[in-house]
Amino acid sequence: MRAYKTQMEAAKKGIITPEMETVAKKEYMDPQALREKVAAGVVAIPANVRHTSLSPEGIGAGLRTKINVNLGISGDCKDYTLEMQKVDMALRFGAEAIMDLSNYGKTNTFRQELVKRSPAMIGTVPMYDAIGYLEKDLLEIKAEDFLKVVRAHAEEGVDFMTIHAGINRRAVEAFMRDKRKMNIVSRGGSLLFAWMMMTGNENPFYEYYDQVLDILEEYDVTISLGDALRPGCLDDSTDAGQIAELIELGALTERAWERNVQVMVEGTGHMAMNEIEANMKLQKRLCHGAPFYVLGPLVSDIFPGYDHITSAIGGAIAAAAGADFLCYVTPAEHLRLPDLQDVKEGIIASRIAAHAADIAKGIPHATDADNAMAEARHRMDWEKMFEIAVDGEKARAYFESTPPADRHTCSMCGKMCAVRTTNMILEGKTVEFCSEL
Repeated sequence: MRAYKTQMEAAKKGIITPEMETVAKKEYMDPQALREKVAAGVVAIPANVRHTSLSPEGIGAGLRTKINVNLGISGDCKDYTLEMQKVDMALRFGAEAIMDLSNYGKTNTFRQELVKRSPAMIGTVPMYDAIGYLEKDLLEIKAEDFLKVVRAHAEEGVDFMTIHAGINRRAVEAFMRDKRKMNIVSRGGSLLFAWMMMTGNENPFYEYYDQVLDILEEYDVTISLGDALRPGCLDDSTDAGQIAELIELGALTERAWERNVQVMVEGTGHMAMNEIEANMKLQKRLCHGAPFYVLGPLVSDIFPGYDHITSAIGGAIAAAAGADFLCYVTPAEHLRLPDLQDVKEGIIASRIAAHAADIAKGIPHATDADNAMAEARHRMDWEKMFEIAVDGEKARAYFESTPPADRHTCSMCGKMCAVRTTNMILEGKTVEFCSEL
């Protein structure tokens, strides 16, 4: 039996855990320096004691920006086989986390299989699963019922859970006072808001927060403090409701740390580019440097079908300004449950944002692959380029779709390729075009 319950408890006791060793190696970091960050709460290593297939990852200050892939079934799309194909897609393209957001039927069979086979971190939103798991309508659910779902997910091996504990009565008052165009767009947040309004009770995750922490501490589950009042359109960003909830999340962060429960804080949503950096700094200040997990932010509201791009723009800015964890957005956002191609495009867009931010932040070895790609391009070594590319299959397919006459160039420039011309001159060769026509 290990001498600590959670990664944070171990870190505070001066213990470097096997998970810390693994993360330190991945991040080119001294394990002792990483331990200090975990102890301070500015890095989280979500690692449920029952997730035995996990390859641990760190999220937080000074580490690579991580990405999460959402999937799961709904009442309109019940194909578990397709969702497992999405899991394979996520793992293939390097997603560090997968969230099962299933909200239909008995989801535990799928979740248990997901935990069993996935080396990526697994997250859930227990509020989504409450109605199906308990087989009760919203008004019939009692406060203790919500805790039963949290415990069930913890026992199944989930590494982190989104818990919307910050939408308490004070935050709701601020939301109601400052009218919004889009009101509440968080699914879990809207369900809790409805439950609170219908029953007249306080948010059970806030009222019984200590009991929630009891469960999370027992299994070393990281709490991801959900942003129930995140803005759902540009006009609602950085308003009283969002900030009121963020203040509550800061207090909840400290309460979790006192119990040695690791914390991430969720935020943003839709937000104009010029507000993003300030929001990142505000979150870090109000939440004491806890890792920040952002959806988007989407920097425009008028590109349905292309929201993986609006999100990648916002995500790159957010991560460069301090966000630590990006939730992917697919082209299907606001429109439907994503299919396999949507998932792939969302992952790639999110990875572009995360990688671009890591370069900007000077994360160790962030540019290694970029430098290797530059060397391969300099040599016109196409096979090496395809090997280095994150999506080498797509790169090869584009290249081969219009094959050049000279394999040392591509069909864009042909013989007039700038790299080819410069290489030839530097090698002492003569560049001629007419004789080659």
